[in-house]
Amino acid sequence: MQSATVLNIEDQPAGNSAGLTAADLEALNAAYAPLAFGDRIRKVYEDFDPAKVLVTSSFAATSAYFLHIISNIRPDQEISFIDTGYHFEETVKYREFLAAEYGLRVQALKAEEWKHEFTRKDKTWSHDPDFCCSINKVEPLEAIKPNYHVWISSLMRWQTDTRSEMEIFEERRGIIKFNPMIDVTKDEREAYIRDHGLPFHPLVAQGYQSIGCTHCTVKGEGRAGRWIGKPKTECGLHL
Repeated sequence: MQSATVLNIEDQPAGNSAGLTAADLEALNAAYAPLAFGDRIRKVYEDFDPAKVLVTSSFAATSAYFLHIISNIRPDQEISFIDTGYHFEETVKYREFLAAEYGLRVQALKAEEWKHEFTRKDKTWSHDPDFCCSINKVEPLEAIKPNYHVWISSLMRWQTDTRSEMEIFEERRGIIKFNPMIDVTKDEREAYIRDHGLPFHPLVAQGYQSIGCTHCTVKGEGRAGRWIGKPKTECGLHL
């Protein structure tokens, strides 16, 4: 932690790598709530050690929005991409394009090879998508989270019911989750994309609005194209 202007970390055990208490999180949320999302991102690099900040991106439908902002504020920020082994070819090309366009340093996170191979042979996504996501998405991220204090995500409340109650700062499975765009509206996001001429994922033009793995993604409005016929709405990373 770099700044003491906001936080007053109590000398007591905490369930996260940053050592923050519930009172600390309440203070952070109060301090960041009046700020615009860009100012929130700038401030988090002042309040926390930049080397301890984790940024992830799925390089999905409108990832250029989040990555354009991050790259302008902190150009040397490493971006972690969870490579499930089941991404669309278009997603891989979009990642390569944005990395070159914004000068991003992208780190690929993967499941252990034998575990991924099990899901491939078992076709785990077809009968237990939660377990498939756990192996190919959640576990690779969990492995590196202890190296960081803060995880920046691009979640917005309007995207799903499970995200509608999220705060700017939350404790999530041992790390402080920072959601600087949580209260950005869909219209505000689209206006930013339009004003800056940002490129969409190539599958958006074909009717895909939420893009994950090939086996669990079809065309559809919002996240309606994910995990069709199953009650699942989240991969598990953000729960």
